[in-house]
Amino acid sequence: MTEKSLQETFAPQSICFGCGPANQQGLRIHSFERGDEVVCEWRAKEHHHAFPGMLAGGIAGTLLDCHSNWTAAVHLMKANGLARPPTTVTAEYEVKLRRPIPTDGPISLRAKVVESTADRATVEASLEAGGKLCATCRGTFVAVTPGHPAYHRWE
Repeated sequence: MTEKSLQETFAPQSICFGCGPANQQGLRIHSFERGDEVVCEWRAKEHHHAFPGMLAGGIAGTLLDCHSNWTAAVHLMKANGLARPPTTVTAEYEVKLRRPIPTDGPISLRAKVVESTADRATVEASLEAGGKLCATCRGTFVAVTPGHPAYHRWE
């Protein structure tokens, strides 16, 4: 039996470009809890390249954004004793591209919450490829309430 990702478990109908299992043309990342971190391994396709063999920076940003968002959501779920993660959205995030990101092997994401309140979490994340740290991210993700346009996006 294969373990289901956070996205497959809690938002199987999501069409998000970065993490939606139902978006056949999206990146379809699969994030998993591992202790106090959330991890993901992803592989690029040729149409994700900025130039031959290297990942486009915008794709790297999307990977880090969506993975960090799920890290915040699952943290808020547990911190607030909820049965499901609240729908969270990105309030802000900053990506630092440290070196070109090779696409000839797996791309690994790691994220953890470094600050939180009842309705928001700040996450730090990293992206590694080819055995090297290639990008980092720090972002704040907020749980939305009914009336927000994203509120039902994970149903």
